[in-house]
Amino acid sequence: MQIQRSLFDDFEIEKKAEQPQQTSKKPSGEEARIVELRETLNRHNHSYYVLNQPTISDQEFDHLLRELQDLEAKHPEMADPLSPTQRVGSDLSQGFKQVLHERPMMSLGNSYSIEEVQEFLRRAKEGLGNEPVEIVGEMKYDGTSISVTYENGRLVRAVTRGDGVRGDDVTANVITIRSIPLELPKDMDCPKKFEVRGEIMLPWASFERLNKERAFNEEPLFANPRNAAAGTLKLQNSAEVARRGLDAYFYFLLGDNLPFKTHTEAMDAARAWGFKIAHTEVLDSIDAVADFIARWDKDRKTLPVATDGLVFKLNSLRQWLNLGATAKSPRWAIAYKFAPERECTKLKSVSFEVGRTGVITPVANLEPVLLSGTIVKRASLHNEDIIRQLDIHDGDMVYVEKGGEIIPKIVGVDTKQREPGAEPLKFVTHCPVCSTALQRVEGEAAWVCPNKWECKPQITGRIEHFVARHAMNIDGIGEEVAAQLHESGLVNNIADLYDLTVERLVGLDRFQLKSAQRIMRGIEQSRQVPFERVIYALSIQFVGETIAKVLARNVHNIDQLMSMSAEELAAIPEIGPKIAQSIVEYFAVESNRDIVERLRWAGLQMALSEQELASRTTKLEGKKIVISGVFQHHSREEYKAMIEQNGGKNVSSISKATSFILAGDNMGPAKLEKAQKLGIDIINEDQFLDMLK
Repeated sequence: MQIQRSLFDDFEIEKKAEQPQQTSKKPSGEEARIVELRETLNRHNHSYYVLNQPTISDQEFDHLLRELQDLEAKHPEMADPLSPTQRVGSDLSQGFKQVLHERPMMSLGNSYSIEEVQEFLRRAKEGLGNEPVEIVGEMKYDGTSISVTYENGRLVRAVTRGDGVRGDDVTANVITIRSIPLELPKDMDCPKKFEVRGEIMLPWASFERLNKERAFNEEPLFANPRNAAAGTLKLQNSAEVARRGLDAYFYFLLGDNLPFKTHTEAMDAARAWGFKIAHTEVLDSIDAVADFIARWDKDRKTLPVATDGLVFKLNSLRQWLNLGATAKSPRWAIAYKFAPERECTKLKSVSFEVGRTGVITPVANLEPVLLSGTIVKRASLHNEDIIRQLDIHDGDMVYVEKGGEIIPKIVGVDTKQREPGAEPLKFVTHCPVCSTALQRVEGEAAWVCPNKWECKPQITGRIEHFVARHAMNIDGIGEEVAAQLHESGLVNNIADLYDLTVERLVGLDRFQLKSAQRIMRGIEQSRQVPFERVIYALSIQFVGETIAKVLARNVHNIDQLMSMSAEELAAIPEIGPKIAQSIVEYFAVESNRDIVERLRWAGLQMALSEQELASRTTKLEGKKIVISGVFQHHSREEYKAMIEQNGGKNVSSISKATSFILAGDNMGPAKLEKAQKLGIDIINEDQFLDMLK
């Protein structure tokens, strides 16, 4: 399989790998000092970031690094993209090329009990003719998968997992991660070419620091270190990647004719070459496996990085080859997932918060408790029905979990610790902000404040929604800024945003010129946001991103939308009576129509463009289409846009109502089997593009 060339093509890194920087004459003077400094700094990087045993102070390290930077500036002919000076990254934006994996990056099957691990071992032994097996247990780190290729001892390419067949070339970002060696020690007997796979993570300390910065800048917080690591690795600015402090652990070595018989031998060699290796132990029995699980279920809470389980592998590489793999997973390894972490803590109080649509959400304020590596102080109670089901009383000791290791939630109460005379928790009857009597939503568990146009959290919530990335994408306005703009009297509704100026913004307390200019740039750029996102940004109840697209595709302009009856709207596919009535009620409010007119006057897109209308067809009208596989000519998102542009509907799952499947390479076997069973047509991308000609 041919691998595409890397981001380092411009630096001719592959040429350098074949022909190292050694000329016929030995470097002398400053050139020799450059070589010496690079070797010294690489050695200190390894001691600090991999071994956690620094041998010099940060100040001494910085002094050596500055010396190398100065010498490299004087000798551009000595430039090397793998120099330690390149760890800081570049602030130049660059896209990511798609690269085919030389060997597919498969995912592991999951297990949740010792019995399931035992069953995995039984199947493996059976597949090997009942020959003995040796088990290896290792940590399963919770980050984003990476494959790094080395040639002649130098890093040449780093690729994300992607869809397992191809991923993004993120080499420029990976070289900023200081725990990943750029060049291997020259005295090591390394294979000429090999691939090492592992997990890139954001340590807990870096995650907390990053979220504090984002909170200060009023940017959305990352839900967990895994999401933060994945998002960081795909940044276009490698200097920002370097600043965030990613780390990496490796657990898999691949290559042709590697000189190892076991997985542990391979990992020991990789550790000696300078890689940070996942904690690995050989386990001699199923009892040892159980002890390993019990020990790490407790000890993982003290680790500097997030984990979500363990991995059990056979140790023999020969047995790996003999067992092979299914379409999705290897037969010689299995993941063991820890149960969600649960802690018991005291309920201090409950606050009732008002959302953008007026829904009242109860939030539990807790005695701080450590959960999955973060301090939890608040957890959602969702609604009144949940409070009653849990039978929560004032001051109760409650059990807290993180749903998917992300969102804290209360899952139970320790009634044995309940204080005598504690009263059941009562839901509020009036809005905690504007004191309006609450109304119960018919058929739902939610209570709402009906004072939509004067209740402050609803006003500021609509402002936040309007400026959000998937709506008008106006950078620089978060929860605190939205509240500040409203309290100052500058923004009482979303149309007021277009009356803002830099001068008005810098007149606000603690508002900097740079922040004001960023907001004004975002406001100017929002005038080009397409019509469907303008509809979504208006905060019409029940009109999300998908429904906004449906409305734009069928109604074409805001004037027609404002004039349609509930019956006319409900006749549009996917627009039911509930959504239709909500749209009619929104435009029946005179102040909402005034806002729309002001937004039109401000230059927002209030209709589909002529180009969009001209390119729309009905070639796929009424067809429900599933997309599956990897494509050559266009991305999945581009094909989804084509389907909508031609009147079709994208659906995610196969059913009798599916019209056909647009299939690329490596279509999922389960989808293929279901399609064949239901007799659904499968067409390739060339056939699909012919349909649209």
